Amino acid sequence: MSHLQKLSPMLLDERLLDLEEPGWIYEVKYDGWRLMAEFGDGKCQLRTRRGADATGWFPEITSALAGMKGGPYLTDGEGCVLDDLGRSDFDRFQARAQRKGWYEGGDPVVYCVFDLLVDKGVDITRLPLVERKKRLAELFAVPPPSVLLVHYFDNAEHDIHRVFHEEVVPFELEGLVAKRLDSVYTPGTRTTDWVKVTRKNAIAAQRVRHAPKSKDISIGP
Repeated sequence: MSHLQKLSPMLLDERLLDLEEPGWIYEVKYDGWRLMAEFGDGKCQLRTRRGADATGWFPEITSALAGMKGGPYLTDGEGCVLDDLGRSDFDRFQARAQRKGWYEGGDPVVYCVFDLLVDKGVDITRLPLVERKKRLAELFAVPPPSVLLVHYFDNAEHDIHRVFHEEVVPFELEGLVAKRLDSVYTPGTRTTDWVKVTRKNAIAAQRVRHAPKSKDISIGP
């Protein structure tokens, strides 16, 4: 059995979080479909969060990852369509994804990769996030076309409140994802080690469009 068949995505928690609490990193949250990718030495397979084989749906991603030397590797990330400002556009992504393949005039899909779970055939899910991030950055030191390495902010070096109000609010992004630096990867589990930090009144693109807007501020005290 391949690693792709054994590992399911780790899921986010939603709760209030003190952004000044030490030991966390923060990533911009992209809106698309969760994609697990297993690749290396001329091969690549993609799988959605619910286990569907998406290998043939996004050939621009599979061809880029198949060209990576070495392996096998397994990564976790988000398939997205990005606008001219680099923001994810879920409606455009969904229109492309529903066709389950490339078509003339379709929006290109980018793989926004944020975690490395298998490194050269070795399962590293029990290593702390900071080590997995280090290896991921080394793997994608020069990302191929259609692959975006998701960068993060360390709250030991950044004012996350400022980041939130300068990077998230003006561009009307959904929010950030907070992750404990020392967290291990627990497949298929909704864990408190990963927390969605949502912009006020933001509604995830996947939710019902006519749902009432939330009045909660989810960026903590």
